[in-house]
Amino acid sequence: MALSIRQSEILELARHDGRVHVDDLAQRFDVTLQTIRRDLGDLAEAGLVDRVHGGAVPRTGVVNLGYRSRRRMNAEAKAAIAAACAAEIADNSSMILNPGTSTEAVAHALVNHQNITVVTNNMNVANILLANPGCEIMVAGGALRRSDGGIVGEMTTQFIEQFKVDFAVIGTSGLDQDGDLLDYDLAEVRVSRAILRQSRRAFVVTDHSKVGRSAPARIASLSEIDTLFTDRPLPARIKGLCADWGTRLRICSTAGSDHPE
Repeated sequence: MALSIRQSEILELARHDGRVHVDDLAQRFDVTLQTIRRDLGDLAEAGLVDRVHGGAVPRTGVVNLGYRSRRRMNAEAKAAIAAACAAEIADNSSMILNPGTSTEAVAHALVNHQNITVVTNNMNVANILLANPGCEIMVAGGALRRSDGGIVGEMTTQFIEQFKVDFAVIGTSGLDQDGDLLDYDLAEVRVSRAILRQSRRAFVVTDHSKVGRSAPARIASLSEIDTLFTDRPLPARIKGLCADWGTRLRICSTAGSDHPE
């Protein structure tokens, strides 16, 4: 199911606050209690929240949200982030893109670039860039995850290690208060680490919903990243760490403008 704007905002509130209450939501959105209960029922059916007495809590654990759910969330923000990221990638350059809905948005933003080489372990990225005749596409071998088109495993890591590219463009499932990039799949984490090692500059693309979100496996620290592209200002602690590390921040507005921090 496609989430309504209100349902998306309810989900963000649940993730930010840890719990939402029917009465508070009805007052916030100026709708009936029945409408909010129906929204929470839809979110629970989609596997995004768990119903509790009087409200709902975000569904958490060691499993990421389903691919289709992630693809729908914050689509406009991802497009703005992707446009800003792609604008910093020149023609006649090479890059590696990993699995994720944010990196797929970057692929869409690269369809008019000329003479670029894209190495990827993401079948969706490869299919998107088929529309660009000026793009040479190199697809990694390995085990295909049918859930999201990602390719992972030791064979994938060995393939990535054959390249030295201008840019790494990676997404993340979580960004904690220590400035660590996190994921749920250890096999994918190994590949992402190889991608960072084999690049001259490292870009991370992630929307605000990943900030403060936990996941069990660590990819890297933002201290290893050149630029983080996101859509909202970061918490003061993470912003301060990035300043200390020299990690550049780009806040990308859905209104079409963006600015560094």
